Amino acid sequence: MSSSNQRKISIENDFTSNSEFKPLNDVFVKSSSEAEASSQPLANLKALYDVPLQISAVLGRAQIPIKQLLNIVPGSVIELDRKIGEPIEIYLNNQLLARGNVVLIEDRLGITITEIIKIERS
Repeated sequence: MSSSNQRKISIENDFTSNSEFKPLNDVFVKSSSEAEASSQPLANLKALYDVPLQISAVLGRAQIPIKQLLNIVPGSVIELDRKIGEPIEIYLNNQLLARGNVVLIEDRLGITITEIIKIERS
């Protein structure tokens, strides 16, 4: 696919202009008024700001037999289970965090977040 086609796909899949997004901080951290109302006050999160986290974006998955795996050479194509335009999954430390669309930013790939997954805690 040529870079002009990639840019065209990226622009068509950019939903930020007509969507409203809630920042991740608002999803995971209660506001100060909510924190005061709860019985457990929020801990000081500043100590956690520099903790490294692993973020992964999964474009798709495939299951292939070992015979096919052993025949992979440069130029081989592995068909994934996603179609063009389907959202990709974004994981934070191997836990599903969000879904989004691939965009092209100059010569790099990026992700436009379209959905944040709320984590149920037991």
